[in-house]
Amino acid sequence: MRLDTTPHAAQPLANDVFLPYMRDVSLCEQSLKDLNLMWRIIESSAKMNCPHEARSILPTMAATRSGFTKLEHELVESLVQEKVRNVMTGVGTKAQYVIDIVVRNLFERTADVGFLATDRELCSFVAQPSDDGNAARLRLREYRDKYTVYDEIMLLDTEGNVLVQIDPATPLEHSSDPLLAETLASDSYVETFRYTDLRPGKERALIYSRRMHHPGSGAVIGVLCLCFNFEQEMQGIFESHRDDEKRSNMLLLDGTGRVIASADPIWIPTGAVVPVNRDAGPSLMLYCGREYLVRTYASEGYQGYPGPSGWQGQVMIPVDVAFRGNSSNVLAGLDPLMAEGLLSHAESFCPPLHGIMQAVKTIQRIVWNGQVMTAGQTGDMQKLKTVLDQISETGNRSNELFARSIHDLYQTVLASSMRGSEFTSHLMVDLLDRNLYERSDDCRWWALTPELRATLGQEHPEPEALERVEEILAYINGLYTVYTRLFVYDRHGRILATTGSPETADGSPVRGRHVDADTLQQVTSLRTTQEYYVSPFGPTPLYEGRDTYIYHAAIQDLDGSGAVVGGIGIVFDAEPEFRAMLRAGLAGKAHCKAFYLNRQGRILASTDERRPVGSVLEIDADLLALRNGQSRSLITEDDGQYAILACTVSSGYREFKTSDGYQEDVIAAVYQSFGEVRHGKALARNTALAIEQDGVAPDAREFATFFCQDSLYAMPAEHVLEAVPFSDVRPTPLGGGGRIGILGLQRADMRQRFMWVFDLVQLLGGQPSRPTPGSQVMVVRHGDHTLGLLVDELHAVPQFDDSQIIRTPLAAQGQSMFASEVIKANRGELLIQAVNVERLFAWLIDGKPPEPSREEETPFAMAA
Repeated sequence: MRLDTTPHAAQPLANDVFLPYMRDVSLCEQSLKDLNLMWRIIESSAKMNCPHEARSILPTMAATRSGFTKLEHELVESLVQEKVRNVMTGVGTKAQYVIDIVVRNLFERTADVGFLATDRELCSFVAQPSDDGNAARLRLREYRDKYTVYDEIMLLDTEGNVLVQIDPATPLEHSSDPLLAETLASDSYVETFRYTDLRPGKERALIYSRRMHHPGSGAVIGVLCLCFNFEQEMQGIFESHRDDEKRSNMLLLDGTGRVIASADPIWIPTGAVVPVNRDAGPSLMLYCGREYLVRTYASEGYQGYPGPSGWQGQVMIPVDVAFRGNSSNVLAGLDPLMAEGLLSHAESFCPPLHGIMQAVKTIQRIVWNGQVMTAGQTGDMQKLKTVLDQISETGNRSNELFARSIHDLYQTVLASSMRGSEFTSHLMVDLLDRNLYERSDDCRWWALTPELRATLGQEHPEPEALERVEEILAYINGLYTVYTRLFVYDRHGRILATTGSPETADGSPVRGRHVDADTLQQVTSLRTTQEYYVSPFGPTPLYEGRDTYIYHAAIQDLDGSGAVVGGIGIVFDAEPEFRAMLRAGLAGKAHCKAFYLNRQGRILASTDERRPVGSVLEIDADLLALRNGQSRSLITEDDGQYAILACTVSSGYREFKTSDGYQEDVIAAVYQSFGEVRHGKALARNTALAIEQDGVAPDAREFATFFCQDSLYAMPAEHVLEAVPFSDVRPTPLGGGGRIGILGLQRADMRQRFMWVFDLVQLLGGQPSRPTPGSQVMVVRHGDHTLGLLVDELHAVPQFDDSQIIRTPLAAQGQSMFASEVIKANRGELLIQAVNVERLFAWLIDGKPPEPSREEETPFAMAA
């Protein structure tokens, strides 16, 4: 029975759909409901017990309660959406990589069949087949030994008779498959994926076929079939890229949504039809009675090759396990200052998180304003102070819950980004190893070309023979476009024939040039046709002075003696090919850059123009020392930006770099930036600068405390009217003297009052502030004057005894005159600078401060 996979079956994203699968978010939602109820009780209490005293703050309390209700909904919605988004992004990335890796691999097969179908020895055998096909069979096996992705290679005549094959397990004499007629009629390759009598032991086979021509007349004489080991290849992809917990299933689908390869065929078998999700919407889709989150990707093609028609990569994860197993403790090992600075960029990398943070700041400001409003009040206002104490206590509980929820959401975002970056770096080294595996195959196979062996076996090859060699090389290079040059050289290392430009970048001819002595020694030491040599990655005149690898294989004499008569070198077009691999891995991700490195950190390829090939990337030595196949990610700073850095070390592909004797570790490094480095300390402020209020006298003075840069300041609360967000300030070009804009406030008499806003950090002798979304403006009054002061963050409204307040030595000197007193809080362990409001206003209004008293001019030692 075919499943209904039409769009109407999808369910829209809704909190109640996903909440049952997110226990942590459900608990958070219940806590928010409890706190919402507490806000309502406080408001009702204020209306009943002190309606007259509370009349000025009741609207603020109502706004607070309304804002809390809105925040409750937004916070839960943000937590749900961010968790869903992270899951969808993760499975989507894997689904895209499944199809991209497959298509890149199969692109190489289209080149292979085009080249092997023109092999002169094989064409001669098909033109005049003999009863003994051992020589042709050995040649095909020689090819398979190098290109191990094939499990069968066969030659057939135009009637479908099998002339020779290499798989003894399924002997064939004849085939009537329609692909033979299609191939004979085509002047290109034919790609077939289905059941075929050419591979009777398989339910379906992936075959690349091409017609062969008579080496003399050019007449069509037969068909070459390369049978790709599809099942083995897909198993390798799934094992390498499936999630470790195996909570999801990776699939390869055809154009109808039918499974043609499954990472777990017991769970979702091949042949099953599954729902697909090409538009990436966060919808639940039903398969066999279980709901899934699904992402589906079709291939965009590779170098003009589109891939098999309709093929798609897909990943499915059951919703009931999608949000488990993602716990992480990223923030625990992160420096608090870095964590706070990174969190300040929430707007750019997680807009919902930014909105929650701003809402938290709003509630903090409302509580702070309420405390300022009742500072110094007595009598019946004490009832209001009791209400405000309840507001403060509930506000603190709310803030703790918000902080914990923000921490969890922040951790979810970071952990997901780190996992994604690690997976991206893993893909990049996988793409590299798979690509370079083909290069090692190519050089060894082309070294077996009879014409090359015969020509180099001559002491002095004829010009006509060398021209024929160059024609062969040019034909090969036309099929395999990842090379800028193919060349052959004699036993003395002298280049006899080449493709590409006949001159190097300095104008010297390539023909007649000698390969370096070390390379020649390595190549002439190769004893079997399975061995090859790769020059170290570096600049070469054969690549216009740029850095690349050159793959070499020994060319042996055609007489069968095994004597090395020369070599072939193939110059890999590293610059565009490596860059394309890096960009394919990044898949258009914003604020990302990637590199290939060696073990010393030297850059082999880069997407960052400021860090070219050959330069050294300064990263942690532990990352350069990771084991083969190992991945790791961390939070760091890069070029003045907070960034995730993820690295993976190559581990080879099939026998390449694993058992063929070649060792050349490459590290893929991925940076994902989240914004400029900010040295904020809000996280440390909130946890380390709580003020103890035990034992304070009834007549103690109240101060409004706040942060400027990394220091805690205080101002007598009777001078502070309220605080407003910095976003309310209107910038003005009439700056100077610390002025940064104008603030307009609506007063109780409905009149709008405008005032100057000054940068308090700059007035206190520091550099101009760089306001953040959390910056606040304190509205301060002295006498008949009112103005705004920009501060970094609000703190509290504590009380201090006179005994805790001491004068600052040398307070009248320079601009430190504005902080004329120091408050010793928490038994003297915390010192708070008190701003002298009278001096500040005298400076801003009259242009100079009042003369200091004789008492202030006398320096003394400040107690610790």
